[in-house]
Amino acid sequence: MDRKEQLMKWYESAKRDLPWRKTKDPYRIWISEIMLQQTRVAAVIPYYERFLEELPSVKDLSEVEEDRLMKLWQGLGYYSRARNLKRAAIEIVDRFSGRLPETYRELLSLPGIGPYTAAAIASIAFSEPVPAVDGNVLRVLARVNDDERDIADPRTKEAVFHQLSESMPDDAGTFNQAMMELGATVCVPNGAPLCEHCPLKENCLARKNGTIGERPVKTKKAKREAERKTVFVLKNGERYLIRKRPDKGLLAGLYELPNTEGFLTQKETETFLSRLGVRPVGTIAKYERVHIFTHREWHMQVYAVEIAEADPAEYIWYDGTQSLPTAFAVCLS
Repeated sequence: MDRKEQLMKWYESAKRDLPWRKTKDPYRIWISEIMLQQTRVAAVIPYYERFLEELPSVKDLSEVEEDRLMKLWQGLGYYSRARNLKRAAIEIVDRFSGRLPETYRELLSLPGIGPYTAAAIASIAFSEPVPAVDGNVLRVLARVNDDERDIADPRTKEAVFHQLSESMPDDAGTFNQAMMELGATVCVPNGAPLCEHCPLKENCLARKNGTIGERPVKTKKAKREAERKTVFVLKNGERYLIRKRPDKGLLAGLYELPNTEGFLTQKETETFLSRLGVRPVGTIAKYERVHIFTHREWHMQVYAVEIAEADPAEYIWYDGTQSLPTAFAVCLS
């Protein structure tokens, strides 16, 4: 039995019970793969089920109102993923009669679908023998082959893709999922890998050479930029004021709480509220919150206060239908 057969046999008995593994429907596989980007599996499951209950087809996704789409996505973050889903759904309806294309190359032509996602859909749903190479796969192979190449270098990923492409098994979908599962649950990214549970342990050169702790080689990301903000939770009963952010830039088109750059002094805070046209009628509570993005972090000084009825320009009262991203939702409590 070769390594690929060993791996796939292990996968069939050890794989986690996940909803997207119970289907060959390319639409459902596509939604799961996009949701799983930058998000933990456990967190994705309820979003995945709720999303598909409301938008069960490509056509439904192509026609959904953006505010509703953002509400369904609220809490997952990286909202451009949801926008690209709708853009791609519109193209699928227009170019492919509402059915996801069946080839890797055609899938790559759609917004928001990169090489990994295209390969995952093509191999799992349509059995195309194309490798799905993500961080899990790169880590597993770096250890199995004791590979010193930097897995953060795009050239390494490209080389691994071509290497795997030359010898993909007939059941490419199972192989790709087995590689991903091994990296996610055994050959883990944080902490020591669980080598005794690995189906490839006898073939692992890093284990044999004592270099497990040195693999994979990966350049460190640049330090995140820290930004200071003052955020206001301006309540009137159960309602609070929000406004829509610009259509471009970070959290584009989503809603936000009133905010400004920097930490305001008490006098500057009073001036801000006066210019906004609101009048506090209770004690102002002050606290701090932090939200981490991929390349930046917000350190937020939050002022929460009950205000008299008001109707400031550009603002509306949150009624539960708008999408408030986590970066601001954390300021509500």
